[in-house]
Amino acid sequence: MKREIIQIGHPALKAKNKPVENICSKEIKQLIQDLKDILQENELIGIAAPQIAENYQIFVTEARNTSFRTLDKEDIFRVYINPRITWASYRFTTIYEGCGSVLQGTLFGPVIRPCEIVIQAENEKGRRFQLKCDGILSRVIQHEYDHLHGIEFLEKVSNYKQLMTDTYYVQNIKNSKEQVSNSKITIIEHKYL
Repeated sequence: MKREIIQIGHPALKAKNKPVENICSKEIKQLIQDLKDILQENELIGIAAPQIAENYQIFVTEARNTSFRTLDKEDIFRVYINPRITWASYRFTTIYEGCGSVLQGTLFGPVIRPCEIVIQAENEKGRRFQLKCDGILSRVIQHEYDHLHGIEFLEKVSNYKQLMTDTYYVQNIKNSKEQVSNSKITIIEHKYL
């Protein structure tokens, strides 16, 4: 069955998301595969289960180069099940964000978030891990984590006058000094717990 990314206004984006109890179930394994396929097919760097109308506490990330992001350092595909952000830095940055569930990813706006975070979660094998990171990886984790709490990035845009189409974003913001600098990944510290 081909899954679709649901769009803002769909009730599943605001519904309560259940913790995953059986990571090894066929249903959860298929959900993770579907999220990976959709992420890669749509040039996203992150997607959460509620975005395909599955209300589970799961999201995936793959910070890599796409038509909307140019990175000098990329990260591997990661699965976050029952995640919890346990620490966030007091230093903040602004990065323009978009979302596959907001006009199919064609709208971008500035969002201020902590530079660095620490997140704990389980991976697709049920192994608990901790990840400390910064840059676009920290950003996408916070964005997807928000989805698990019913929050769209539009609710966090710092200046609505700076909302723009994907075309304008690519032409004017994507390679700007501030966007590139704030997106730069310098920390990826992963360990099993």
